[in-house]
Amino acid sequence: MADRRVAITGLGVVTPAGVGIEDTWNLIVEGRKAIRQFDVFDPGKFDCRIGGQIDDFSARKFVPKNYRKAVKVMARDIELAVAGADLAFIDAGITTKGIGEQPDIDSKRLGCNIGAGLICTDLNELGQAVNTALVDGKFSLKAWGEHGITNLTPLWLLKYLPNMLSCHVTIIHGAEGPSNCITCGDASGHLAAGESALYILRGAADVVVCGAAESKLNPMGLLRQGLLGRLCTSRNDAPAEAVRPFDTSHDGTAIGEGGGLIILEELGRAQQRNARVYAELVGFGAACDPEAINVERPTAGNLGLAIKNAIASAGLTPADIDGIITYGTGVPGEDLAEVAEWKSALGDAVATIPAASITGALGTMFAGSGGVQLAVAAKALHEQIMPPTVNFTAAAEGCEMNFSSQARPTEMKTIVAGVFTVGGQSGACVLKKAEV
Repeated sequence: MADRRVAITGLGVVTPAGVGIEDTWNLIVEGRKAIRQFDVFDPGKFDCRIGGQIDDFSARKFVPKNYRKAVKVMARDIELAVAGADLAFIDAGITTKGIGEQPDIDSKRLGCNIGAGLICTDLNELGQAVNTALVDGKFSLKAWGEHGITNLTPLWLLKYLPNMLSCHVTIIHGAEGPSNCITCGDASGHLAAGESALYILRGAADVVVCGAAESKLNPMGLLRQGLLGRLCTSRNDAPAEAVRPFDTSHDGTAIGEGGGLIILEELGRAQQRNARVYAELVGFGAACDPEAINVERPTAGNLGLAIKNAIASAGLTPADIDGIITYGTGVPGEDLAEVAEWKSALGDAVATIPAASITGALGTMFAGSGGVQLAVAAKALHEQIMPPTVNFTAAAEGCEMNFSSQARPTEMKTIVAGVFTVGGQSGACVLKKAEV
């Protein structure tokens, strides 16, 4: 096992920019933006009415015909993960049970680990059922137990369990190896990728589909983030300019929805089949801030420790890092806390290492942000281009890093990608350029 290495051979991305890594990559590199007035529901009563919405999307296009009925019991988060997995396997050139009739992978050596967030129930569906249990205008628990609950489909709960992202992907693609789901908010994608890499390094699997997906573009998601004071409410009339990571005029984020699934593969296997290798995953770190429960004190989840651990596990030093993919929510206190963590991990080098955030273009996709961020990091390393930080003009005080509003051709052997949650978790992964 000592000589086993982990390659990234497939990228499956669904974001407000479109379906597939190329749509998302091109939008970001060209400096375009996907934040707009959304219409998935009427946001008229909310202070923030903008977000990153995915249009005309259904997982039905990404599952075998004999599985399409199951889409009815998939919440949007699950659909995003199912689509991302399908795209990732196809991009990797791997045929599974869910891709074709002649799988070219041993199902017992195929694993799955997909991060998820808090899946919001369909309020219309739940509300209609609750209304049948009203007595004299008030909700009656007795009436609910006697007949109200029968107005929900028997499989209703299965739409909202976070482990169902991994469950459906595992069933569709016939993965019999390790299968897991991590629910640590925005950090879930990095944590899932790190654990999946360990599956491969210790010989438990040869291929793992991993990453994360989430959609908070719903009334409860918008309400919760609004109550936390994280949303931009000053640019409803200029949505494309709203999310401004690390910028002097940053004043909040906008909700996006999306998913990023990647294929990790034992490098020797990938080389044997002449697969395209975007990058190697060579380092992983995780950390948390136990004091993050105080939402009035923005924190980046002890991200600096996660970054240090990731770099150390890769056998590298800060001097070996050539590129940085930050989170950059655009929430002033969070931006400031995040930059402080990058500085604590990398020291003065943060002033010169090319860095970028993709949040200005796509919005905050929560668990999905980590998965998409990793896919973009792998693509950036493969293309040798550092993406722009959309809507960045000048650094806010305390947020000085090497950001640019333009895409930059950059010679990079390594990239470190890091993300955090307001709940206090953080994760970081180090990617290395594939050696041809």
